[in-house]
Amino acid sequence: MTIGKSSDRDNASSSVEPTDDAEQAADAPSIGRVLSAARIEAGLTVDQVSTSTRVRVPIVHAIEEDDFGRCGGDFYARGHIRSIAQAVGADAEALVARFDEAHGGSPASKRPTTQLIDSGPIKVPARSRPNWAAAMVAAIVAVVGLIGFNLVSGRGGHTGTGTGTGSASAPLPSGSGTGSVAPVTPTVQPPAPATSAAAIAAVPADKVTVKLVAEGTSWVSAMDGNGKSLFQNNMSGGQDQTFTDPKQIKLVLGNGGAVHAYVNGKDLGVLGKDGQVVHVTYTPGDPQAG
Repeated sequence: MTIGKSSDRDNASSSVEPTDDAEQAADAPSIGRVLSAARIEAGLTVDQVSTSTRVRVPIVHAIEEDDFGRCGGDFYARGHIRSIAQAVGADAEALVARFDEAHGGSPASKRPTTQLIDSGPIKVPARSRPNWAAAMVAAIVAVVGLIGFNLVSGRGGHTGTGTGTGSASAPLPSGSGTGSVAPVTPTVQPPAPATSAAAIAAVPADKVTVKLVAEGTSWVSAMDGNGKSLFQNNMSGGQDQTFTDPKQIKLVLGNGGAVHAYVNGKDLGVLGKDGQVVHVTYTPGDPQAG
């Protein structure tokens, strides 16, 4: 009987084979390796990622080494993974899901109520632009009204000759010896030309100029054509930065939906969707070609 039970256990053990999902999970790179590779591909240092995410440098190093014990708990580890993934251009939700699978799920009921972690990008209503067409029409109407008023006022005046005519005229200087009058010509100043919104970024054709205006909150990195860092910091609503270089301007945006761009005198609008990490390079000439 003992021999029979041992044989049954051997047969049961030999019949268990690893599934394809288990093999794929074992072969997949770890969360820390994915974040480290994405950061290097984005051309970012650990210090830059720490500045943009407000996650301390030692914790960023620990997460890239798959050491989540320094995060202060699973809840904060999820928030740090999501913030770092968005900054380096990795799939944040997929990495958080992998962390949950390895650490027993995501219990929403255990979230602390005293601190908010990564509530998503702040949506700011688009600012209305001035209606230059309506302003131009109003200026033309005003000019036409002024001309009409001057003509009507001129017809109502009479000269000192006693002729009784109602023509718009003015007397000649004294001593001219004639009763003829000279017509009054009103002087009208043309309306000032409307200022184009894109003109604020206009530059010579042999350079590339990029002006960024923050409509929300986003981390921004800018490098020139020689790979030199021009700017690396957060931009929030209303702030702007302008970059110029003879060769190219390379940008990395942590939240493309919060940054409005004017490139080589052309308004390109916002550079992405809310929460989208954007990598883009511009050169002199048509910004679409860059």
